[in-house]
Order: sequence, then structure tokens, then C-alpha cells
Amino acid sequence: MLRAIARVPRDVFVPEKYRHRAFDDEALPLDCGQTISQPTVVAMMTAALKVTPELRVLEIGTGSGYQAAVLAELVAEVVSVERIPALADHARRLLDYLGYRNASVVEADGTLGWPELAPYDRILVTAASPTVPLDLLDQLVPDGLLVLPVGGREDQQLVVVTRDASGHISERSLGLVRFVPLIGENGWDR
Repeated sequence: MLRAIARVPRDVFVPEKYRHRAFDDEALPLDCGQTISQPTVVAMMTAALKVTPELRVLEIGTGSGYQAAVLAELVAEVVSVERIPALADHARRLLDYLGYRNASVVEADGTLGWPELAPYDRILVTAASPTVPLDLLDQLVPDGLLVLPVGGREDQQLVVVTRDASGHISERSLGLVRFVPLIGENGWDR
């Protein structure tokens, strides 16, 4: 997983005025009030997904496309959902430029997932949700993993959620995090 992060040029995904800080371990601002996560958080979330090469992953919150690129280095297919048209378009162009043919970006309300291509082996949400969106759980294969920040607008717990074949849901926390809010029908209001 660390090799995958090393192969993705984070500086390409960072706005020009912050490129001198692209390899610092900190979140950096993007356009439209969004952020690119700090590398250690990207690594922690990616590790929590327990990915293997044959998996299909749904990412909610494309942002710059950086996390999608890291995932594309590790899995068979990444479908990334972004609600902001300018960010979706920019990330789509960057992923294409870098040759990530196994990563696609769709523009939609990420709180609803992307049922058109469900089910997914893993789902990663890169924005803070007030609760675990049931629409996302419904798009997971049995025993799949959903990793997301859950809590208030300021601080959240990063949780790993699983639902087994019998429908039993379990959650475990990986600790405190701070993400931008997940905006949409099953998330926060604008």
C-alpha cells in the first residue's frame, strides 16, 4: 500500500499555489471549499479497506482524485462519485492524464452511492457523514467493508462498518479525524 502511495504524484493533485507543500503530511485546500487529505490519513483509510487486486471499490468524495489514484494502483476498478462538477471534471482529466484506466469519476450525490454499478467489495467515504448512510451499505457485497468518518461537522470518528450475509452490522472506530462535511440527501445540508 505504501508503494502505491509513493507511485502517485500527490503534487499533481494539489493546486499550484500549494505545490511547495504537496509532500507535507497535512490536508491542503482545494477549490470549492474542499480539501485533499493528508497522506497518513489516505494510508490509514486505504489500509482499513483491506484491498486486494481483484476488488471493485466505490469512493464517495473524489475531490482532487488523489485517493482514487491510490486505490487504482491497488484494485481492479474504482468508481468515484463527486457532487461538485468542476472537481469531478478536473479529477477525471487528471486520472486520464496519469493513465488510470481502471478509475472512473461520476458526478452525483455521493450519499446515495452509485447503484448503477453495485455491488461493490469496498466503499470509502472521504467526507464526514452524520450517520452511516444505509444506501451505501445496501451497495456492499456481503462481508464487504465501508470506511468513513462519522460524527459532527467539526470532529468525527473514522469507522469501519461491515454487514455480514445475515444482515448483522458491526462498527469499529479507528480514532478521531476531521473531514469536510458529506453534503447530500443522506448527509448534511449545504
